[in-house]
Amino acid sequence: MTQTSNTSLTGRYGLGPLGVAAAIFFIIGFVTWMNGPLISFVRVAFELSDTSAFLVPMVFYFSYFLFSLPASFLARRLGLRRGLSCALLLCATGVALFGQFISMRLYEGALTGLLVMGAGLSLMQVVINPLVSLLGPSERAAQRIAIMGVCNKIAGILAPIVLGTVVMGDIGSVAQKAQDTTDPAARDAILSSFVQAIYTPYMAMALVLLITAACVALFPLPELQAPALPGPTESRSRIFRPHLVFGIATMFVYVGIEVMAGDAIGTYGQGFGLPLSQTKFFTSLTLAAMLSGYVAGFVVVPRIITQERFMEVCCLAGGLLTIAAYLTPGYTSVLCVALLGAANAMLMPTIFPIALRGAGPWTPLVSALIVMAYSGGAIIPQIYVALKPFVGFQAMFALLVLPSYLIILLYARRYGKTGLLPLDQEL
Repeated sequence: MTQTSNTSLTGRYGLGPLGVAAAIFFIIGFVTWMNGPLISFVRVAFELSDTSAFLVPMVFYFSYFLFSLPASFLARRLGLRRGLSCALLLCATGVALFGQFISMRLYEGALTGLLVMGAGLSLMQVVINPLVSLLGPSERAAQRIAIMGVCNKIAGILAPIVLGTVVMGDIGSVAQKAQDTTDPAARDAILSSFVQAIYTPYMAMALVLLITAACVALFPLPELQAPALPGPTESRSRIFRPHLVFGIATMFVYVGIEVMAGDAIGTYGQGFGLPLSQTKFFTSLTLAAMLSGYVAGFVVVPRIITQERFMEVCCLAGGLLTIAAYLTPGYTSVLCVALLGAANAMLMPTIFPIALRGAGPWTPLVSALIVMAYSGGAIIPQIYVALKPFVGFQAMFALLVLPSYLIILLYARRYGKTGLLPLDQEL
């Protein structure tokens, strides 16, 4: 019998299911982190304002709020393997719709594609996050999720580079040419030619997703659920314990600041007058920093420091970098924002397992409630683009991000040390 100990990463389940999860997280990263450069792409292609262009992350992340609860019930009915396959099929459909409508210059249709893509990712997140959290000793849950984060962020680094090189290589000259052209028909022809480059990469991505769905359908995966807490008989009302309620709020602000540092960094750089030819790659800088944060977390947790204490250190580092970004100009400020990726890396890997503790048979539902909080990535960036003209883009960035790190720090200190209070001591 395979021994399960705190030194074992996956215990008796072996590395196979973790490898499948890693492939899934790579796909999630590639699809998700396209959004950063896509903001600049749609702004040029459809001649949009910042507010309209930021509908890309808003629709994408708001889909988590809309579809996570239905996804939890679907996941419970389908099981892990069929649930993942269904999620991949939905993602493939959304990617294909997005590529088709973008090439036709139908912005509303492209947003519909993002919504379908988000529905697939909602189902995927509902089933994959508990799998990784529970696939071995709880003391190494953050470490397992850190491995997933490495795969996710490697894909995230590649996605903006691929999109920026293959599709947006001449975005600066196209934007200037369209701006200088006074004839509406000629300007429309320039932009229509520009958007055609996105069709083939997105159709290829849809095909990869279809193939992956078929492979997942053939791979045996364990059905897991979080063990229930000791105490009175479980009831629906006991789902909403304080560590979950505050965990949902914490996840909401976390995803918001992750999107601010990743997707909004290009717009942030443009606030200093930096050219589109450079800002289209800034998301990759944030994700490279995030990758380094995951690697650091994997090395030191739990050998040197617990995952919960490391979370506190990351919050403090994020706060200091945010202050530095506010106080410095140009490329230095952008670099501070990009380095937030390193500070953010180990936050979600720790928030999710803490919030999931004690879910018992309600694991799919609790997972869905946490994933719904990803909608913070829709709301917080929209607040940023709406208010930055009034207070300045640097000040608005700091006003949103600093309180978010404080909330995460308080959550870590309140529930991170012991995980949960006994049932009769909960507030």
